[in-house]
Amino acid sequence: MNIKLHTPKSLKSGSGMSSMRQFMLSLLATTVSIILTFGTAAVLDNNKKQKEKREIVMMVMYDMHQTLKLIEKADSNLYLLMDYQRQIAEDTSKFAKMKYSMIVNVPNTEFTETTERIFSSNIESINTVGNVLFIENVAEFYQLRKLYKKQLCDTIHNEIAREKIFETLKGTLDFDYYYYSISSKLFLNDLQQLFAQCQQMMDVTDEQIEAYQKQRKNIEKSSADKSLTQESIINEVGQLRQRIEDARDKLKLE
Repeated sequence: MNIKLHTPKSLKSGSGMSSMRQFMLSLLATTVSIILTFGTAAVLDNNKKQKEKREIVMMVMYDMHQTLKLIEKADSNLYLLMDYQRQIAEDTSKFAKMKYSMIVNVPNTEFTETTERIFSSNIESINTVGNVLFIENVAEFYQLRKLYKKQLCDTIHNEIAREKIFETLKGTLDFDYYYYSISSKLFLNDLQQLFAQCQQMMDVTDEQIEAYQKQRKNIEKSSADKSLTQESIINEVGQLRQRIEDARDKLKLE
């Protein structure tokens, strides 16, 4: 017996059911394509934002880390100055030589404010980070370091210049570093806590900061090498110009 299979009339090309089936398949394909397109774009956009966020966070954390190193140095110098005072008070014959060691160890902090200005004034950077507490901590950190420079370092330098304390034994021994040293340690403690909190909330380790620091040093070294090249070019052209001027002078042109 021969059995022939026939396509139902409702699914034959041109029939209503066939057209509907083709329409549904086309609609499904279009929908999947749209989902894949926009879904992929969303993933890529999110990855880009996360990368930008991490770069901003690392830039700020590195700047905070460098600030702490400068303030730790200044704080250490204050303690050192007090120890010099002790040594001179115990043996005044050391004053003539040791006062120069005191002069070069007067605490000084010159912060590079580029990162602070970029982060604080750029609303897009703040929005990219998106962590309100982190932003508040960073703002407080930068405010405290300004106060440290103004209330401690600048005040000490101004008082030393005004009173000329290193010119006499009495002036050197009478200067009271005690208040400044206590204030410095309190400032430093607050700054260290803010830094530690920022590390924790943004999941940044000491190792990652160290790696970022090495990366920055490589970039800075490359820039320095480029500057040296530019300097050599200027020197070379300058030497040629000098030879031309020397030759002209010999000609004694009117």
